[in-house]
Amino acid sequence: MTAEPAPPTGRKSTPYTRTRARQLALQALYQWELAGGTAAEIEQQFLAEQNTKRTDLGYFHDLLKDAIGQNDTLREAIEPLLDRPWQRLDPIERSVLRIGAYELRERLEVPYGVVINEGIELAKVFGATGGHKYINGVLDRLAAKWRQAELSTKR
Repeated sequence: MTAEPAPPTGRKSTPYTRTRARQLALQALYQWELAGGTAAEIEQQFLAEQNTKRTDLGYFHDLLKDAIGQNDTLREAIEPLLDRPWQRLDPIERSVLRIGAYELRERLEVPYGVVINEGIELAKVFGATGGHKYINGVLDRLAAKWRQAELSTKR
């Protein structure tokens, strides 16, 4: 059994490095969806093969590890908001929703609007045409459920 690597550190966290962390996490989750493996194995592979120079590696680590580790919990929260069965969603959409759900639930320092916008952008770049609209709707409803206090102060 492979020991879980310590979260990488040493990179400054900026909006760009966090966006890059989300992009890599999306690709890693997509690989996990299709091929399986552990978060630690996938992370080691990505760190060895991808250009991570301008990436918040600690955030990438957390997104990948926790989106996989909390998969069942995140899926249970997302499924009631869908208009079709979970397995009928594209693997990219499932992965974007996992990242967004994780951030909405666990990363309260990230404003809900940023989480939703980042999910939309991931879907535009990596997903099917128009998929970003679906992601927007699901994450918006999830934010209403998990970020009620933040939403009420914005209105």
